[in-house]
Amino acid sequence: MKELIIRSISGLIGIILLVLIASKGGLILNIGIMLVSFVGVYEFYNATNMKGFNPIKTLGYIFSIGLFINNIKSQWLSLNFLIFIILIAILILLILKKNFSIQDVGITLLGLLYIPFLIFHITYLDKSIYIWFIFIIAWGTDTFAYIAGNLFGKKKLCPNLSPNKTVEGSIGGIIGSVLLIVIFSKYFNLASLRGNILLSIIASIMAQIGDLTASKIKRITGIKDFGYIIPGHGGVLDRFDSILFTAPVVYYFVKYFIF
Repeated sequence: MKELIIRSISGLIGIILLVLIASKGGLILNIGIMLVSFVGVYEFYNATNMKGFNPIKTLGYIFSIGLFINNIKSQWLSLNFLIFIILIAILILLILKKNFSIQDVGITLLGLLYIPFLIFHITYLDKSIYIWFIFIIAWGTDTFAYIAGNLFGKKKLCPNLSPNKTVEGSIGGIIGSVLLIVIFSKYFNLASLRGNILLSIIASIMAQIGDLTASKIKRITGIKDFGYIIPGHGGVLDRFDSILFTAPVVYYFVKYFIF
């Protein structure tokens, strides 16, 4: 009971902070996403350290700062130039550092793309009502999948990765996501209801893939949670694993098919 209370309180505080930051947008949103990116990079690289890899954490932080600058002052630092600088830095370190292997290069690059690159897609929907789709779909899928799984779950989805996830829960998550998006779209009188429903189905599936990806990484590295920064929930990556996959899907779908 105590753990449930702690989990509920920290979850509520997190939602309130999220609403305030996303509603404010602009510099506040970008700073918030950069800080989340910092913690996510730290958690990911720490997890890979458990398997003996030696990624360059500093490059993860630099890349996050670079994406922040690119958003705020794109004329100062283009995304292409940022990627070029990071890639050259990694290759130079490969030459100069004796204990920096090809595997470490791969882990370093994976960390950059998996966390800062994906999560900064949230900021690309700044001031758009569709920014809320990211969180509604990601967390709505998680909530409804949990409920449906407990009520109807029989067939295991990926028993080797996440024993508690079921096919019935997965379907329930998708249906719940669609229901929430329909209600949201109707309430705010959004156009393209069919497009929004299609988006919610695709993004819900991707949210679950994001969850399973994080589970796979934790299974490989032998950890239970990525961290302990969010009481009752674990680390940032434990809470944002589905959002990492949902944010780009929502952004690109809105950009190319709705607007």
